[in-house]
Amino acid sequence: MNRLITLIALSIIASGLFSIASAQERRALTVDDIVKWNRITERKISDDGKYISVIKEPWKGTAEAMLFDRKGSSLFTADSVKGTFFTPDGEFYIVHRAGKKVESLIIFNTKSGTKERVDSVSKFRLMDEWGPWILWSRKDSTLISSNLTSGNRINHGKVKEWVAADKRPAILTLSGDVITLISLLDSSNKELVKSRGVKRMAISNDAKNFAWIADGELSICIGSEDIRKIKGGDSSLPEGWRIPDNSQLNFSESGDRLYFGTAPAVRVRDTSAVNGDWPGVQVWHWKESVQFTVQVVEKEREKKRTYLAVYDIPTAVVNQLSTPDVSRVLMSDKGDGDWVLTLSDKKYSLEEMWTGRSKYDVHVTNVVLDRSVSVAKEVNGNPQFSPKGRWVYWYSYPDSSWFVWSVASMEGRFVTNPSFLPVNDEENDVPDWPSSYGLAGWNEDESALYLYDKYDIWKVDPNGKERALRITMNGRERGYTYRLEKTDREADFIKDDSDILISLFDNKTKEGGFALLSRGFKKEPQILVKGQYSYSSILKAKNSKDIVFTKENFETSPDVFLSDVSFKRELKITDINPQQKEFLWGRAELVTWKSLDGKELQGVVYKPENFDPSKKYPMIVNFYDKNSSSLFAYRTPEAHRSTVDYHMYNSHGYIIFNPDIVYKDGYPGESAFNCIMPGISSLIQQGWVNEKAIGAQGHSWGGYQVAYLATRTSLFAAIESGAPVVNMFSAYGGIRWGTGLNRSFQYEHQQSRIGATPWESHQRYIENSPLFAMDKVTTPILIMHNDQDGHVPWYQGIEYFVALKRLSKPVWLLNYSGEVHWPQKIQNKMDFQKRMMQFFDHYLLGKEAPKWMSEGVTAIDLDYELGY
Repeated sequence: MNRLITLIALSIIASGLFSIASAQERRALTVDDIVKWNRITERKISDDGKYISVIKEPWKGTAEAMLFDRKGSSLFTADSVKGTFFTPDGEFYIVHRAGKKVESLIIFNTKSGTKERVDSVSKFRLMDEWGPWILWSRKDSTLISSNLTSGNRINHGKVKEWVAADKRPAILTLSGDVITLISLLDSSNKELVKSRGVKRMAISNDAKNFAWIADGELSICIGSEDIRKIKGGDSSLPEGWRIPDNSQLNFSESGDRLYFGTAPAVRVRDTSAVNGDWPGVQVWHWKESVQFTVQVVEKEREKKRTYLAVYDIPTAVVNQLSTPDVSRVLMSDKGDGDWVLTLSDKKYSLEEMWTGRSKYDVHVTNVVLDRSVSVAKEVNGNPQFSPKGRWVYWYSYPDSSWFVWSVASMEGRFVTNPSFLPVNDEENDVPDWPSSYGLAGWNEDESALYLYDKYDIWKVDPNGKERALRITMNGRERGYTYRLEKTDREADFIKDDSDILISLFDNKTKEGGFALLSRGFKKEPQILVKGQYSYSSILKAKNSKDIVFTKENFETSPDVFLSDVSFKRELKITDINPQQKEFLWGRAELVTWKSLDGKELQGVVYKPENFDPSKKYPMIVNFYDKNSSSLFAYRTPEAHRSTVDYHMYNSHGYIIFNPDIVYKDGYPGESAFNCIMPGISSLIQQGWVNEKAIGAQGHSWGGYQVAYLATRTSLFAAIESGAPVVNMFSAYGGIRWGTGLNRSFQYEHQQSRIGATPWESHQRYIENSPLFAMDKVTTPILIMHNDQDGHVPWYQGIEYFVALKRLSKPVWLLNYSGEVHWPQKIQNKMDFQKRMMQFFDHYLLGKEAPKWMSEGVTAIDLDYELGY
């Protein structure tokens, strides 16, 4: 007996020693390692469910396509991939490969395992509805059509341009000045017309109708015989209007209508206004509805703007649907609906400058008849058409309710009420009306729409006759958030006459999963799978019950799994990051605490591998607003453009803490302080955080908050602040140069959360601006702010740097010249990650400071060295 006990003890010790040795063999991640990490950028399943395609792509390198059978066996791989396609029968798998100068195709036969490479491809299309047909153009403009099953391949000669019908094997081509209809059913070529200057062509789905634009004239060919023409100056168009060459041409689903663009006459510069060169002046006007800076950004696009018109083939009626007074036109029933929805925000554009939200006057306009009906005025919402065009609907922000308007009766009503069905964001913490939780969709006959509240899915009668039905029954009680899974990618409605697959999220444990709603909604959702993972959306095979999805957690890379709608079996298909086992890895834990004003809060602590609670670890606090819902997110290693890489820092012995923040209007900085500081204290009290080695890092909104914290506490040993606002006065009047928008709406109604103008509440702007308390900063600061930032004016970073430099406080600023709100070039992202880690390593781990920190690197020296 004693011998047995001894053997067991020795076995346990040996196992422990092996585990320690295994951990010692693994190493810490470097920046050069994380850029090689793969992520899944595409996943597909064949219609019959027999084959799965996955594209994986590293941050630095080319994308790779992988083909698997339903047993998980690898059948084929290809690199430098642009996209992949299955033929409807699943017999052929086509890889579209990118190239520096030309592209290529690889056609893989899934039955025989043979493959063919097609080089010098300039344009490619798989014709799903034709069967196994593909079309491509060579670099020399030769058009090729190929029936993959029969092997029949046709060279159609050199073609300047071509468009194909979606549902019938026919191609409209332009060769020289000749437009030809090619029918692949009978191998016939029919010359339709000779026309110079053809710019655009279109073909209906059934290949019965065609259209093209040439020299400002629109030609519509009906049945390949009757050609009707529309051109500038015609009485059917607004006076003086034209059909520009850049006009889009689109047939409706049936082919009975052609939608095209028109535009006012081309403007000519008034050369008599000045004698000499044209002055480079900008004239800003206080009453102009669109900020001049926005006009500059949109100038070239507006010059090319066209206005939607329609030609109705059965009635030969032309109707101008859009004008400069109409901002958007929405069609219904795939262009075959009797009405279009027109939205105009012109009267309200000026106030968008400070509200950040559009208001609309809403009309429905008959496509054929000269009739327009007002739906509503000053709508604070985003009006939409139901798929078949029977209803206009929107979420009304001021009312926190959904509104529907019947096209048949031309009457509207609210279908929700916050006191009974709270569809509004229950956790809204910005000084504005709450947003909605969204709409799942309509059923097929549009007798019901499905809406979300925080937890459940509701079936709502737009006619107001039936009481709203909570079809998920128990979401609020259990703390589950249920959402619809769109398993039929082609359907634009919800099939509520059959079982419905839904996702679930446990708000308490942060676990994900899937459930099944039975037909008729008589039972509570049946939980199919639930666990400590984050799941992607479901991708279902068209003609089988097979599904693919990814699942992940902080320790598990998101790989593709194959299952069926019962989830009784799961087969792991991919292993995209096998190299992970070579590195030290952390784990994520949910933590709770109370804010300084008594609110219950959550956050996530990411601990290093082999964490020992008897030791003390350096910690970096990284946050934006809320993160705890991402407890089971993998956080794919990468050279991030704006944040620390959690896995890399874990592997170097750092703890990462990401706390949730709840905001109070008017006090964004203090809200962050009230939430974050007690969270840090609760971790320090547990004994494993080195309170002298705590750093903070944030970018943009996070960058502002860490800058604010630096003025309120000396706890942090180092702070990296990316693209921060430090002066809310100057930032309020600043411009988001990427869009040209003025930033005032952010402070009055959105993220910056002041809730007033500077002249209404100047004290709040002072209190929330770190710039006015720079003398209180004791923490070394690393700023990253780029000179082409289109979100936060980069002079905010300059104000920050200059203030601290003037006070002789340790501060550095990284400007990646020519970059925007964050570095986009891989070399700049890698550089940022290296410097940020060197910064934290110096102040939190006591490592020697690199030259760029200790001495700096001059503008001349940077041409020859980087100062690492």
